[in-house]
Amino acid sequence: MNKEELAKMLHGRQYRDEMEPNEEQLAKENGLIVIFGASDDLVEFRGLLYDEIDAYEGTHFIIAVPDDEIPVDEDEETFRRAKNLEAVPIREESVVKKNRFEAEWSPMQLDASWLIKTKLPHAIFDIWDDGSFYCRGIVIDSKDLYPSPKSLSNEL
Repeated sequence: MNKEELAKMLHGRQYRDEMEPNEEQLAKENGLIVIFGASDDLVEFRGLLYDEIDAYEGTHFIIAVPDDEIPVDEDEETFRRAKNLEAVPIREESVVKKNRFEAEWSPMQLDASWLIKTKLPHAIFDIWDDGSFYCRGIVIDSKDLYPSPKSLSNEL
């Protein structure tokens, strides 16, 4: 399964029913990461990366691969090495440039609560909430992260 096929499966799902456990496992086995907004303050990750980060009123974040140097404090003068694949919130003006994403709350260009954006290759899917457009999420392939993780689906 590739990112486009998974995004097609998820397209049109309802908020809080975005993925079934078997779909999360399928995504993990294929090295895919599903990213979407939840509530008014979270970004959720499913598949190869299972996590959530605080995103009240939106946030910028990176997906760090093992051994990436990532900021650990607000002024980003202190860094640490990532031990596993992980999502890390960053400031918009952060010096960290690779594997960047933005979770935009109440985007101007969409009548939705969330819009997940990145310059990395990705496939999009839409989530609905009681007939209203709720979130435009994305699916990425871990092979497109820089540097490409080596067979992470077997290690995590």
